[in-house]
Amino acid sequence: MVSNSDLVVGEDGLARPVWAASDPLLREYYDHEWGVPVRDETGVFERVTLEAFQSGLSWRTVLAKRPAFREVFHGFDPEAVAAMDERDVERLMGDARIIRNRRKIEAAVTNARATVDLRADGGLAELVWSFMPGSTPRPERFADVPTTSDESRALSRELKRRGFVFVGPTTMYALMEAIGMVDTHLVGSHRRGTSGVWT
Repeated sequence: MVSNSDLVVGEDGLARPVWAASDPLLREYYDHEWGVPVRDETGVFERVTLEAFQSGLSWRTVLAKRPAFREVFHGFDPEAVAAMDERDVERLMGDARIIRNRRKIEAAVTNARATVDLRADGGLAELVWSFMPGSTPRPERFADVPTTSDESRALSRELKRRGFVFVGPTTMYALMEAIGMVDTHLVGSHRRGTSGVWT
């Protein structure tokens, strides 16, 4: 029996955080994606892009629009996004299916070009994972979950040095959570320790 008000035991007997307990879209994401290791260029670029779009908004909003984002950003193929120009930006500003923020749309193109440039030096995924910390938090409550770390701040600085934008320390920590570099599943959640990265 879970005695943590930040966790909810579902009808299936599995404990999930409150934010993932009732909404089917968030529940599916939590159960099958969040914190699962992502180590390929396209996957990491997609998550860098979506975390930037999430800034100031709810993740639920971004997740609901993800199919449209995948369509308009060519499956998050960095080369295809890097080739987008001002006409593409204008077209996307008129597409109500996505989050119409010019700076964030332009950031996706900028970051795609920086991603392509990184291929000569090991690639985006390798660079991001090189900032994996030596240990992971073990939060019992939402209040225990960090929003930044030394590693997320260092990753933010390095990506900015490499030409990336919208990659602040908080956004990078959210990325690290999403791709399994840290495990911030609450202790007691059925997903805690399932990534294979942390035991």
